Amino acid sequence: MQSPVCLIDNDVDGKLFVKESALQILQKIEQPVVVVAVVGLYRTGKSYLMNRLAGKQTGFELGSTIESKTKGIWMWCVPHPTKAGTTLVLLDTEGLGDVDKGDSKHDTKIFCLAVLLSSTLVNNSQGTIDNKAIEELQYVTELTEYIKVKSSDDDEDDTEFVKFFPSFIWVVRDFTLEQKIKGKSVTEDQYLEFALKLKSGNSRPVKEFNLPRECIRNYFPSRKCFTFPFPTTSEKVSRLESLDSADLSFEFLEVTDRFCKFIFDKSEIKKLKDGYIVTGRVLCQLVKTYVDTISSGQVPFLENAVLTVSVIENESAVKEGLQVYQSGMEKLKDSFPLELRDVCAEHQRLSSIATQTFMGRSFKDSEGTYTKCLEGEMNKLFDGYLHQNEKASKKRCENHLTTLSAPMTEKLKKGFYAIAGGYVLFSQDLEDIVKKYKTQANKGVKKTHLKSF
Repeated sequence: MQSPVCLIDNDVDGKLFVKESALQILQKIEQPVVVVAVVGLYRTGKSYLMNRLAGKQTGFELGSTIESKTKGIWMWCVPHPTKAGTTLVLLDTEGLGDVDKGDSKHDTKIFCLAVLLSSTLVNNSQGTIDNKAIEELQYVTELTEYIKVKSSDDDEDDTEFVKFFPSFIWVVRDFTLEQKIKGKSVTEDQYLEFALKLKSGNSRPVKEFNLPRECIRNYFPSRKCFTFPFPTTSEKVSRLESLDSADLSFEFLEVTDRFCKFIFDKSEIKKLKDGYIVTGRVLCQLVKTYVDTISSGQVPFLENAVLTVSVIENESAVKEGLQVYQSGMEKLKDSFPLELRDVCAEHQRLSSIATQTFMGRSFKDSEGTYTKCLEGEMNKLFDGYLHQNEKASKKRCENHLTTLSAPMTEKLKKGFYAIAGGYVLFSQDLEDIVKKYKTQANKGVKKTHLKSF
């Protein structure tokens, strides 16, 4: 992709829907994907980081005013710079807290989709990780209201969500404080963990203070922090995407490089429960499933979504396998009639190739249901080809007999055998035809077919 495209948009009523053109791009990606999504308040510079991850100066739109530029979720698919055979999918989300929307539920849906689709979630904020910044990440506390693991009524603990949730990176922009706690210098990660430290006690204020911190700690056990200084002078910030490296502070560029390197080296391939790897094609199905469910006002059940993807992918895998088998058998049919052993040998060869094709696309067919389905469908087709081979063999045999018996037929019409000793002549001619028939090659499975004669 040369530039980003809109993946998830809002209609005139604010309802989320998936852009078909973006799905077609994902559908063609057979490689595993690393999915990095960025969330955060609008006008905090999220798009700049995503452009850097794409290795570009421009791409995702940066705004220079107080108006939020990105609407919905935009996608940029690029070759992964350090993982061969892998595609990096970057998702730039609509800025949270935009006053123009006036719908906090819309923001929560965007946040949930970012969590559901990504393998790494980047939370972008400004200033410091103080109580206000954590409270602004209120969407974390609402995740279990908008996402369920199972459709059953069984209680779900946080460990179940962790199996589906991404790793978490908190990016603090325009950080100006000394990175010290109680007079001692600390790392960025230590700073984050200090900010997420829980208070003791059971009072209401303490519980309210702890709730978002507990959610972040429990849902995202894999956490990382980067603190970015001001990139340049205040008058140049609005032109960030057009500035040369010389116009940006060395410290800002150094953190940017560390951030990108960490993403490239540490962000894992998107996986589902039990370690199933997500390709672009599978991600396409997940996007459709999650957006359709959320837009309909329902709560997406993660295991149900995986099951839906499994059905779609496996049905398509069976179809692809059958196409490989049928294409090969159709070519073989041009050579009919053939000996039974030759047809069976080609059937076995093509069945093996078709099964390999199926396995390359199949998804969570742990019980072999769709493998058996493929085998059954191929056997049905095989029976049909056997019948066609028999028909072709019978037709060729009959043509041979017709050609060989033509002179004898003429003799019969002329009464050649209606004389004394005619039966002997008839028997000799008949025996001669049978001998010639038996020497004819490529008669196929019906070579003993002499009934019509």
